[in-house]
Amino acid sequence: MYLQKISLVNFKNIESQSFDFKQKINCFVGNNGIGKTNVLDAIYYLSFTKSYFNAVATQNIKHGETFFMIEGDYLLNDRNEKIVCSLKKGHKKILKRNGKSYEKFSEHIGQLPLVIISPADRDLVTEGSDTRRKFIDGVISQQNKLYLKDLMAYNKVLSQRNALLKYFAANRTFDALNLSVYDDQLSEYGTRIYKVRQQFLEEFIPIFNNKYQVISGDKEQVNLKYKSQLHDIEMKDLLANTLDKDRVIQYTTSGIHKDDLNFEIGDYSIKKFGSQGQQKSYLIALKLAQFDFIKQQANTTPILLLDDIFDKLDENRVAQIIDLVNKEEFGQIFITDTHSERTESILKRGDKAYQIFKL
Repeated sequence: MYLQKISLVNFKNIESQSFDFKQKINCFVGNNGIGKTNVLDAIYYLSFTKSYFNAVATQNIKHGETFFMIEGDYLLNDRNEKIVCSLKKGHKKILKRNGKSYEKFSEHIGQLPLVIISPADRDLVTEGSDTRRKFIDGVISQQNKLYLKDLMAYNKVLSQRNALLKYFAANRTFDALNLSVYDDQLSEYGTRIYKVRQQFLEEFIPIFNNKYQVISGDKEQVNLKYKSQLHDIEMKDLLANTLDKDRVIQYTTSGIHKDDLNFEIGDYSIKKFGSQGQQKSYLIALKLAQFDFIKQQANTTPILLLDDIFDKLDENRVAQIIDLVNKEEFGQIFITDTHSERTESILKRGDKAYQIFKL
């Protein structure tokens, strides 16, 4: 699979522009704020129907305009595919594949597998557990539709249970039978989600460890650990044990929505003890492991977006990363950098065809 061409109209700071791409490596170079990352975000948009950087869809419309449109021409399994995503203020977002609109955007997820590595990924280290859960869920959901369905159902029931807890508190009442209906559903969905996450991480962690060792040159040992309350107790018993606390706080305090990942270097938290270079190497290894996992599941080579990944890395780590992505198992790659000379000198080390867009 590869993206042959993309056309943008009123997307972020881009008024109207088209790019024709090579099948292997495509680079965008230029000063900060000129729109390099916006092109990558548009490519991401065509795979996931949303921005990687801005959750508010209307804020992706160019200032002073009323709509945006992104159009991509792909070659997928020897077939030409045209994907168009557009949004007009005051209207619903529209996604079309070969002229036919999707009823549910979730049906499109996984059709054009893609992995992005960006400075924004640092949130995985610095932010709360919700960010790391979204990472796990995003990787699994690209190819596991049943998991995505269970996850959406779990979150809906969780919201309903929380609303009921607030109702009980506001009206000084309690209905155990009514609450048990939600507990049964949360237990059913939550147990299935937990088992899939557990199986996923058993496969994923060895891939991640291998990627990190290559990037670091075997100089550091890292760990990635799955943290879940369900390791020690069944979901239904967990909800029963924390019921009194839930009633006081008016919120469901236990369940798979509290799962987390521990990022460690040696036996210590990489957030507290890892250097900027080590943290960045950790995140790049995490995303390259995601690439390998999705490729195995999808039987298609994902597109790889590398947004400003060379910054804060020493020359040896940069060389290791370029050597990695130059291998045959990688397909089409998009790179942004502020230094055109650095980018070109790095790419010349490989033997793959590339082109550079100077914005």
